[in-house]
Amino acid sequence: MLNEFKDFIAKGNVMDMAVGIIVGAAFTAIVTSLVGDLINPIIALFTGGIDFSGWFYELDFDSETNYASLDAATEAGVPVFAIGRFAMAVINFLIVAWVVFMLVKMVNRIKAAAEKPDDIAPEVPTGPSELDVLLEIRDSLKAGR
Repeated sequence: MLNEFKDFIAKGNVMDMAVGIIVGAAFTAIVTSLVGDLINPIIALFTGGIDFSGWFYELDFDSETNYASLDAATEAGVPVFAIGRFAMAVINFLIVAWVVFMLVKMVNRIKAAAEKPDDIAPEVPTGPSELDVLLEIRDSLKAGR
């Protein structure tokens, strides 16, 4: 059973998947920073300086307390509808999906170029063909009769 597990782990697909997950986790940090540090401030410019990621609605209609931030409301245990976090997750997804699409497109283009035969170098004959040799033998036999 241990040998079967070793064989399973040693297969290329499992290793490729592990590398993909590790690179994906690192890429997630980059996308989160891109959205939080670059895109959200641009959106805040158009929305009058509102912190987009902190946009929420309180679902506790009986309470008369208004919370200044999403963190304050969640710390108080108030149910909230965190629209800003959801919107940021959607933006993150769209960015990741676009980048993955572009990477797959690039890899497919590279694969297609690698599979295409070279049209640049024509085939150079290295000597007489088999037909030429047979014709020469035939002509030699005819001449020897």
